[in-house]
Amino acid sequence: MLITISGLPGSGTTTVSNLLARHYEMEMISAGEVFRTLAKERGVTLAEFGELAEKDESIDVQIDKRQQEIAATRDDIILEGRLAGHMAPHALKVWLKAPIDIRVRRIVGREKTSFTQALEETLEREASEALRYREIHGIDINDLSIYDLVIDSNRWDQFQIIHILSACIDALINKGGEQTVDRS
Repeated sequence: MLITISGLPGSGTTTVSNLLARHYEMEMISAGEVFRTLAKERGVTLAEFGELAEKDESIDVQIDKRQQEIAATRDDIILEGRLAGHMAPHALKVWLKAPIDIRVRRIVGREKTSFTQALEETLEREASEALRYREIHGIDINDLSIYDLVIDSNRWDQFQIIHILSACIDALINKGGEQTVDRS
């Protein structure tokens, strides 16, 4: 089974993806980690790297192409990333959401920065990504209609979300042994 977990920064996609991957003994591939690693390698902040990506669309295209290739050739993986659901048409697609203040507090805890700085950088990053996604792929990141499940990670913690997702995944697996989502 192919599963995508998407959401805005700080929504819990990496945490949930890692827990789900462990639960089902699946490999997890994270576009966000690739993006953060590339920013760190270049010695720039995520906001600065986002600005670079605005000028050089090959950065996004490279990450997206990699996810498309993985989705087309492999099963039993979890793709985590903002556009993962768009890159894997036959996957079970999950979007995690949370209010901006909650997401920023999570980012502050992860990156050890101030709330004000994290809020500013997050808003800049989200605006930059939304623009790039629209220009490169024609995707409106705010349109959640492609997702099978939209879960509020402020309402439920990561373990409750895994419980919700497990119930859905197990139901799909047990539905006549099918391993893919029927989109008809």
